[in-house]
Amino acid sequence: MVTTLLVVIVALALIFDYTNGFHDAANSIATIVSTKVLTPFQAVLLAAAFNFLAYFVITDHKVANTVSKMVNEQFITLHVILSGLIAAITWNLITWWFGIPSSSSHTLIGGFTGAGITNALYMGANGLHAINLKLVLTTMAYIVLAPVIGLFIAYIVTIIILHICKRSRPVVADRWFKRLQILSSAALSYAHGANDAQKVMGILYVTLIASNVIKSGAVMPHWIPLACYSAIALGTMSGGWKIVKTMGSKITKITPLEGVSAETAGAITLYITQYLGIPVSTTHTITGSIIGVGLTKRVSAVRWGVTINLIWAWIITIPISALIAGSVFALMKVMGY
Repeated sequence: MVTTLLVVIVALALIFDYTNGFHDAANSIATIVSTKVLTPFQAVLLAAAFNFLAYFVITDHKVANTVSKMVNEQFITLHVILSGLIAAITWNLITWWFGIPSSSSHTLIGGFTGAGITNALYMGANGLHAINLKLVLTTMAYIVLAPVIGLFIAYIVTIIILHICKRSRPVVADRWFKRLQILSSAALSYAHGANDAQKVMGILYVTLIASNVIKSGAVMPHWIPLACYSAIALGTMSGGWKIVKTMGSKITKITPLEGVSAETAGAITLYITQYLGIPVSTTHTITGSIIGVGLTKRVSAVRWGVTINLIWAWIITIPISALIAGSVFALMKVMGY
């Protein structure tokens, strides 16, 4: 039974990583597609390649370590992990279907912690004792901080670029920025892979501990990073065109110059948070960066109605994922699992 459940959880975790790829593909390719620098097919190939490149570079897996400690070990069971994954995949597919750029990262964290809290309640403990409150609150704080950081960096980068290029001929500058956008999109894709694939690594790591395959504190098996980076890259190749449309055109109109600024700012923000081991949302980060670019023109250049709807999606993601996971876990208990 444990072996079968372990196989199911590993499969679902990699499926989630795959859905993360096509759900978040828009984050790194929306602007490069909307400015017609690359075709959608060329863009997803670029993004997928740089998603996977992180496998060869990242060795410390700080984000994976953070995710693995979101729920305290004594409250982690295979059924808790399974419930969290079912909730995360469900919410990811719902938001993808409706073209809502919510956070795959926060969906996974919400599902994992929600199931952990429910398990604690069934054990007669305080639900909050199941989670590492410091890590959860830090992650929730970055729902606000990540897009704000991206916004400020994008604003500053855009102002600097505009100042440097103020004497350039528009046609020449536009041609150069189309070339540079390939580099900035590649950098953002790399950062996306480095940050997002690690979240599933953390889940798979605690799965092996909960099933007694490895001991707590053991070195992560090499197959976990390879499988996770492969899954997210394959997912990215599948694309997420509904979200591409939202990210690339509905927030603010994007030019190649602005695409370079937004992607560069998003990549810098993700590099910083990955170094700090904070599991932030790629979606939130690049959205904030796009808003920052729009603000360099005028406040009205940003379509605030669309932006407010995105913010609401961000706010509800963790609690809804937690409720779904808690309900799934409770249903399993009722069914005798």
